[in-house]
Amino acid sequence: MRLAFLATNNGSSMRAIVAACRDGRLAAQPVLVVSNRKDSPALAFAAENGVTTRCIPTIKDPDGADAALAEALAAARADLVVLSGYLRKLGPRTLAAYRHRILNVHPALLPDFGGQGMYGRRVHEAVLAAGVAETGATVHLVDDEYDHGPSVAQARVPVNAGDTAADIEARVMAAEPGLFIDTLRRIASGELKLPAA
Repeated sequence: MRLAFLATNNGSSMRAIVAACRDGRLAAQPVLVVSNRKDSPALAFAAENGVTTRCIPTIKDPDGADAALAEALAAARADLVVLSGYLRKLGPRTLAAYRHRILNVHPALLPDFGGQGMYGRRVHEAVLAAGVAETGATVHLVDDEYDHGPSVAQARVPVNAGDTAADIEARVMAAEPGLFIDTLRRIASGELKLPAA
């Protein structure tokens, strides 16, 4: 299974998944890391680990960036695309070319606490304000709406009395890499079937 990654900043899940591929916990090959920022730490990590990198800025020419991204993914012969903190909405060419093959992890139990503007600490602040007893992480398929595609897997974590948003964030971030790796392992083994493209 050939994996491409999109990351704007650090790419924490991408780093964990690449490590799992390298040490044999995941039968997959990282083939490409793309960022919209040339100074992204994710690109530096990928280069240090022998993974092909591309920087495709999106702001000045979103349509051109969409075409370039779709072409780069095709050239890398990616089977799946993994979003790892990619803070840009994907364009129609990329979404069409990789329908039901783009995965993202969201730091809450979707469909709750998702949608435009719901990322990072904001999600955990909303969880805290809602007074719910648990939260978690959701791996879902990406479509043309934020945090909207079908959920594939979830990991649940408790919200404890006295928690701050930072406490919740740390607990969810600790759960995300294992959830993503396990989900990809189940896809690679055929145990988990994604919808037809």
